[in-house]
Amino acid sequence: MTSRLTILLACLLAGACATLETAPSARLTATDPALRECAEWFRDLDARVDAAGVRDAQERRIAGYPYLRANRLLASFREAAARDEAVLRALVDRMQALDLAARGHESASLRAGSPLERARECGALLRQADLADARLRQQLLERAAVPDDYLTASRALGLYALTKWPFMAGVRNYHDGVRAAFRRELAPPPGGTVLRLGPPGAPPVARSALASMIERASENTLGIPEPHGDALDALFAAHAPVFEIEIAGAYDRPGALVWRQGEPVPAVEASEPVVYRRMAWTRYRGRVLLQLVYTIWFSERPPESAGDILAGKLDGVTWRVTLAPDGEPLVYDSMHPCGCFHMFFPTPRADPVRAPGSAMEWMFAPQSLPAVAQGERPVVRVATRTHYVERVGMTRERDFDAHYALRAYDELRALPRPGGGRQSIFGPDGIVPGSERAERFLFWPMGIPSAGAMRQWGRHATAFVGRRHFDDADLLEKRFVLQLR
Repeated sequence: MTSRLTILLACLLAGACATLETAPSARLTATDPALRECAEWFRDLDARVDAAGVRDAQERRIAGYPYLRANRLLASFREAAARDEAVLRALVDRMQALDLAARGHESASLRAGSPLERARECGALLRQADLADARLRQQLLERAAVPDDYLTASRALGLYALTKWPFMAGVRNYHDGVRAAFRRELAPPPGGTVLRLGPPGAPPVARSALASMIERASENTLGIPEPHGDALDALFAAHAPVFEIEIAGAYDRPGALVWRQGEPVPAVEASEPVVYRRMAWTRYRGRVLLQLVYTIWFSERPPESAGDILAGKLDGVTWRVTLAPDGEPLVYDSMHPCGCFHMFFPTPRADPVRAPGSAMEWMFAPQSLPAVAQGERPVVRVATRTHYVERVGMTRERDFDAHYALRAYDELRALPRPGGGRQSIFGPDGIVPGSERAERFLFWPMGIPSAGAMRQWGRHATAFVGRRHFDDADLLEKRFVLQLR
């Protein structure tokens, strides 16, 4: 008994409890040879992936169902799936697609050829058998929950119930500093300049046409708007922000992430301005709303002074817009890829909801934005060195100092290596190795593993006090009353 408690405590302290998702499939002992062989094949592939350290952490594996992975949006459909067979099957379809996508990136890093066809065939076989078993169906939905990215053991050892109060005071001081920055007159940094980086040119598309694209893309069992091809390109182009960046050094010039020979941390190729894009979703009163996410990367956050605990390799800004079904922006929000500095920028169609208590980071909105007119796009002012967002405006301009290219965020899950092959910038824990900050040694009582380090999508805890994630399915539903029309 003592050894079991010791193992459990070690698991909690290491943040490894999520690895219990490697529980074996019940089909390893199946009497049907085909089922058993498929379960063994998945087990062996997972063992090779884990041994090589190339596990993709974006979505969570489901214990005992090696052909499925879940994210927070899909996990929010579990209750509906328990009541409706069509919802259950649509949900499993999407979880299986997430697994196949992740295995594609893992295999690219593993240099083991492409196992996707076998994964698809074995997944279909195991799925058919699992869904035919009432017990395994229920177990699947129970296990498809996505755990949060906080370490409860760290909070317990750090006396969170007491230490959260000085942390909360520090958060309020930070908010006061941000409000002051938003009131300052904008000017280039001393000895520097300001770079206005705009999106690639694209013909304007009427808002009504964008609404039609979203409506057509939502015609599926779960109602998840998932545009593809030209429609997706048009939506990203229409809502792409302008980044107005204060430039005082090479650390302020964003670019494409690349692996360089002998370098353990990905470098930023500043000669090639790139913004990485991805779709996301949130739920509001039963409807699923489309979100467009744009991320820029910098080579580092340089130290402001000796002992600066926030400095380190790699930095960035993530900008997101949540769209109404009619294609108009409802809320913008931003963070750094560490999950830090989460801020909201509501439009008149989003009314803030009061925080349920004072002992949590609820919703920090340093600026509200006007209704976004046809042809307008946000201008995001980014400070030198810290890369803090310090103002948001609107513009109709189409001429900028330079234009960025839009690339898929998923490229970062398998970037080309100089000597051949591919490697994700993210480790098996979802953290970018080498991007750690010294702040982790002070902030660990708040329960965020390696606070300040850059992280993969789906692994962004955004509050030190309380529990909040950038991809929570109910993030906006809890904090705003939205006018969907």
